Amino acid sequence: MSLQFNVPSPQEYFSCLVRQGDSGESIPLLEAAACIAQDAYAQLDVEQVLEEVDRLLERLHRAAPEGTEPMQRLQALNRFFYTELGFSSNLNNYYDPENSYLNAVLRTRRGIPISLAVLWLELAQGIGLRAHGVSFPGHFLVKVSLPEGQVILDPTSGQSLSREEVSERLEPFLTRLPHVDDPDARLADYLRPASARQILVRMLRNLKEIHRAEGDWQRLIDVECRLIALLPDAWVEWRDRGFAHVERGHMQEAISDLEMYLEHESASADADAIQELLLRLRESQS
Repeated sequence: MSLQFNVPSPQEYFSCLVRQGDSGESIPLLEAAACIAQDAYAQLDVEQVLEEVDRLLERLHRAAPEGTEPMQRLQALNRFFYTELGFSSNLNNYYDPENSYLNAVLRTRRGIPISLAVLWLELAQGIGLRAHGVSFPGHFLVKVSLPEGQVILDPTSGQSLSREEVSERLEPFLTRLPHVDDPDARLADYLRPASARQILVRMLRNLKEIHRAEGDWQRLIDVECRLIALLPDAWVEWRDRGFAHVERGHMQEAISDLEMYLEHESASADADAIQELLLRLRESQS
């Protein structure tokens, strides 16, 4: 008698990983982020990505052995990551989806701030640094808590940013952000540590905008499925997946998603337009 095993699909595997956060366990950020690339690389072995990062961490441990002072560990990490390995921002093709796929970033050593940050954070935490991502407007940042104080860094270069430089980076977004009387409190709010879930959502929403701009509806549907796994109550993602299904000609799936959106967002500004779209979709199915 042969045993049969049901191998989960990439989407099912991702959903299982992110559900860990619902049960009180932390989401494995590196593994979940690596899974995103399976939308483009169907045969990607995520374990190989994790093993490659483990090998990098082994090399880093030799440069920053146990007992090294935190500041020296941070300096060793940045030399290793930016100088020896050569990681940096892909300025020539910033909106290439490959910049969000960790297997590609590891191969090319080029990425965007958030994908570089995910790899940098894995190495930083692996050598015992108290490092976190920061979902700063416009440009993802990282920070490290040291005995000397908190250090904010740009993950594309490892550059340490002063309080004034961080404030300058926030300035262009202030007209779009809620008004706060205390500028110090406002800045502190935007420097809070980002959770693994928040980081994954930001990575996926970056890809969402790229795929929508390119009219790559199937990739957009794949991204929306992951966003809904992370944020099942974010009804706008159900709506947007429904729109993508319409573009792909998946009318039943579109109807289901748009009905779910209206069920929970019946008072939204676009409710009437969505209702009209649903009527047309149902007529096309009759």
